[in-house]
Amino acid sequence: MNLPKKFPVFAIVFAATYAVAYAVCVENNYALFTYFPALGEFGAGVQKARSGPSMYWYGWMASAGIAAALTGLAACRLPENLTRRLGSVWAWAVPLGAMLFFCWLLRAYFLR
Repeated sequence: MNLPKKFPVFAIVFAATYAVAYAVCVENNYALFTYFPALGEFGAGVQKARSGPSMYWYGWMASAGIAAALTGLAACRLPENLTRRLGSVWAWAVPLGAMLFFCWLLRAYFLR
């Protein structure tokens, strides 16, 4: 399988951006859609519960995925001399920082 020449740039930027975008989406409740499991229905944007719970997780993942894909594609358009400096450590360091942020965010839940 032959991957495009810019795929490593896309993958690194996507991984780093997805982690940050997901944290922003969760913190500010930027869900692309809401899922109602009791009804088996989807609703556009953030909606209140109808009959049963409403799930925003899928919408947060979709919002973060779109933001990360657009950022990754934009990074592929950068000149090669800029993207050469982009180390793969960012694909690990930024998501690790996002996980630590979520641990801090959920500390009250885990430490009760």
